[in-house]
Amino acid sequence: MVEIRFISTATVVPKNPRGSTTRMELTPWELQFLPHGPIQKGLLFRSPKLLLQEHGFIMGHLKNSLERTLDLFYPLAGRLGTTVNGDDDTTCFFISCNGAGVPFIHAAADGVTVGDVLDPVYVSDEIVSSFFPPNGARKNHHGVAEPLLEVQVTELVDGIFIGCTMNHVVADGTSFWHFFNSWSEISRGSDMISRCPPIFERGSMPVRFPQSALVFSGLPSSPTHERVFHFRKEAIAGLKAKANAETATDRISSLQALLAHFWRSVTRNRRLPEDQETTYMLLIGMRSRVDPPLPEQYFGAAVQAGIVTMKVGELLELGLGRVAWKMNEMISTFTEEEASMFCESWAKNPRPVLPRDMVVSNALMASSSPRFNVYGNDFGWGWGRPVAVRSGGGNKCDGKTTIFEGSEEGSIDIEACLSPSTLEAMIEDAEFMNAVTL
Repeated sequence: MVEIRFISTATVVPKNPRGSTTRMELTPWELQFLPHGPIQKGLLFRSPKLLLQEHGFIMGHLKNSLERTLDLFYPLAGRLGTTVNGDDDTTCFFISCNGAGVPFIHAAADGVTVGDVLDPVYVSDEIVSSFFPPNGARKNHHGVAEPLLEVQVTELVDGIFIGCTMNHVVADGTSFWHFFNSWSEISRGSDMISRCPPIFERGSMPVRFPQSALVFSGLPSSPTHERVFHFRKEAIAGLKAKANAETATDRISSLQALLAHFWRSVTRNRRLPEDQETTYMLLIGMRSRVDPPLPEQYFGAAVQAGIVTMKVGELLELGLGRVAWKMNEMISTFTEEEASMFCESWAKNPRPVLPRDMVVSNALMASSSPRFNVYGNDFGWGWGRPVAVRSGGGNKCDGKTTIFEGSEEGSIDIEACLSPSTLEAMIEDAEFMNAVTL
């Protein structure tokens, strides 16, 4: 049993917020995440064992740099607000930029080493989940009373883990890593961040939720293990070349080929009936797909769910290229017209997708992206680059996959949450493991 020793907790608030907005309306892209759990991502660093007098100094510096970062990302120090409309008994959600603050937790995992996180074949959920606040079943709609961002810095015997829990209604992966990258840069001593500051302006109108749409439920539980599969640049290039050659095209991307390879192995090792349908749900970034495009530094959630569906027999028989092409075709349907139709329809009839409706025994879900800058985060203090990225327990279920850039240039990691029997069978799947680096 891992015991976390909590040393101190402080509330960090922006000192000189770079904006005067007090209320930010939320878009359908953002409100769809109300029933779901927050984003929980963190970075593991090697560091020498700190001297007693260094503890307070380094934690003080991290809190100070977080305060300066919140000057730029000031809505994260707020809370969700609600307005009840008396004329039709509906509820509107928004971000209240009230500066209530961000909890900063200093903790220690006595006896836990960097190797305890990196070395096991399966991710130790008991260890990793303890690195994130809060440990519980908090959902995004709880942001009315709870922080939109919480930070926990945990000392290990020979390392540091910096974990962030961020409400998914206020940010997607692009915005999450924009914040994380900016904080690490400011911590290194930069007065200005290299990326453009976040942009919060949006022209959305309040969305009215009928009471019937505010009944939320959580994820059903089932036994799962987690494993991180590492794919080197050369292996990914081979999969991409094979997929494009099989379909006589050059339009299949590296990620589409890799996810098709992964989907085929999971399906093969779940041993599903050939006539059963299987699905892969991908979160599609919409910033560049609207007209005019949203800037990359737009802060919020701007994603839609896209689903590829195939019969099990078809998926396994047609080969890598046809499966990857199905993904490519689905993604290409997410146009400006589709984005407008989704937002307009959703605003008229709010329908958050409940977590329980997304979990079926033959489905996969993918989040995050290898384009996010994970390994460029250097907080200073001689820690250097992180040695690993891990995600917390929020939204974890059988079939959840999280995509990260790998530690080497061009490599990709897939953090897979699957049933123990499926993961064990995949390790014995030579066709799949030929592309995996152990």
